[in-house]
Amino acid sequence: METKVFEVGNDPRQAGAAGAQIVRAGGLVAFPTETVYGLGANGLDGPAVDRIFEAKGRPNDNPLILHVAEKADAFRLWAGEPPFASILMDTFWPGPLTLIYYRSDIVPDEVTAGLDTVAVRMPDNEAARALIAASGVPIAAPSANLSGKPSPTRAEHVLQDMDGRIPLILDGGPCRYGVESTVLSLTGTPTILRPGAVTKEMLAAVLGEVSLALSILAPLGAGEKAASPGMKYKHYAPNAQVLVVVGEPRAAAERLSALYDRFTVQGQRPYIAATQEALPYYGDRRCALLGTRQDPTTLCSRLFSLLRELDREADVILCEGIGTAGTGLAFMNRLLRSAGFRVEYL
Repeated sequence: METKVFEVGNDPRQAGAAGAQIVRAGGLVAFPTETVYGLGANGLDGPAVDRIFEAKGRPNDNPLILHVAEKADAFRLWAGEPPFASILMDTFWPGPLTLIYYRSDIVPDEVTAGLDTVAVRMPDNEAARALIAASGVPIAAPSANLSGKPSPTRAEHVLQDMDGRIPLILDGGPCRYGVESTVLSLTGTPTILRPGAVTKEMLAAVLGEVSLALSILAPLGAGEKAASPGMKYKHYAPNAQVLVVVGEPRAAAERLSALYDRFTVQGQRPYIAATQEALPYYGDRRCALLGTRQDPTTLCSRLFSLLRELDREADVILCEGIGTAGTGLAFMNRLLRSAGFRVEYL
């Protein structure tokens, strides 16, 4: 199969129309969002959704998110109106917030991995919404990468993983946030299952009480089903081994430098993913800048792209971890899963 790349440019509607022809025929299209690139199919067509799992090599026990172009479209997918849904949609949609509630009868099992709930969001990207609107159906879409690998934040990342597997990639340039959406369950006490750019603090300002799933910073419990994408033990991982050290900049740099030197003596090729605050402490060791601890959104936007870049240069990627306030929680959730929870706290 030839994979074509269509540049969105200044006409998202034309790109959406090109992708919609494929979606309506039961095929797959990779498309940009404000979070990461998605791999989309008709979310009401079970066999089409199955093709997503085949292209990604993704286990089918991992549920998908349905993407809609209009707020009103979400309510067809839920069995009733979720509590707080209207205020959350008015505040954060379109945007990087996914809402989970009990599914309606039109949602196929292939989307939900057999769960009785479904995840829905409205992306803040004109090309994405144009694709959904032109298709006339909700688009089921996980990230457009091979299963378990770092999520794609540029069209070239999608092509690296999906070339020959899908017919079309809509190239909308780099994604704004660089990590997937926040996933919030509304089936009981509002609970964040996966953190993202819409933070716990932002949600609490609207809702009051908001809980965090235990698996955000820890592996999913044995026998526990994933209620949301991104809850599996190891995820977002390059081929290189990833190790994380969490501590103040100087202490973290000293520990990572010691690990770097040990791996070098062992004949391996280490590389350090550093924050701006610790960069001066690494000397002449090979380092790449992630961003600043003062603004964790910079770390989020760079993480997946940097893991892909360093995977070509390193056997071991040594990363600085940070605190979990604000978007630091989303950064640490992705980083710890990319490392398979190989982490050291100082």
